Amino acid sequence: MAIFERIADILQANINDLIDKAEDPVKMVKQLILEMEGDVDEATQALGQAMGSQKLAAKELADAKAKVADWEDKAKLALRNDNEGLARKALDAKVGLDEQVAALQASYDGITEQVDKLKDQVQTLKMKLEEARSRQNVLIARAKMAEASQGVAESISSVDTDSAFAKLDKLERKIVEQESVAEAMTEIDGMDLATEQTFDEMAHNAAVDDELARLKGELGL
Repeated sequence: MAIFERIADILQANINDLIDKAEDPVKMVKQLILEMEGDVDEATQALGQAMGSQKLAAKELADAKAKVADWEDKAKLALRNDNEGLARKALDAKVGLDEQVAALQASYDGITEQVDKLKDQVQTLKMKLEEARSRQNVLIARAKMAEASQGVAESISSVDTDSAFAKLDKLERKIVEQESVAEAMTEIDGMDLATEQTFDEMAHNAAVDDELARLKGELGL
């Protein structure tokens, strides 16, 4: 069946090749599963019809054989009763039925052969379907991974890395300059604070000297 060839193509295919051909592997796999399920259903229905025909042929064959046996028994009964003429009539009917039995037997054998082939085909289809189902998730995962990998690769290839790193270097230099300015401003602020503290100490010492001189004057020292 063509479905076997198509599922074999998918099971053996390179997922990346399918993507390169703008085909959707996920949809392809799911579609093939659906088609295989349809084939299994059709084959199963055909098998059911064939088995129905086989049962009918078996019944017709059994009925014909039973009639043959019945006419043979009648022929024996007639001979036991010394009625050869009646026995010949019974055997005449039996011979006619023998031909019918032979035809029915050939028909039954042909139908049975067909049923056996259909059973093998249905079994093969079911096995292939189960194999496809068991590999479906793996194939879909591979397809998605391949698609993601291709997307990442395309993104990377579309980026001008030299330009990007040049921009990063420029930003880094700017940040270093800002850090240097901030450090210098901190040093300047520290120097201004030290100078202010020196003047404060000088004013404080002067005030202490003035108070000391005042007290000495009051005490006449």
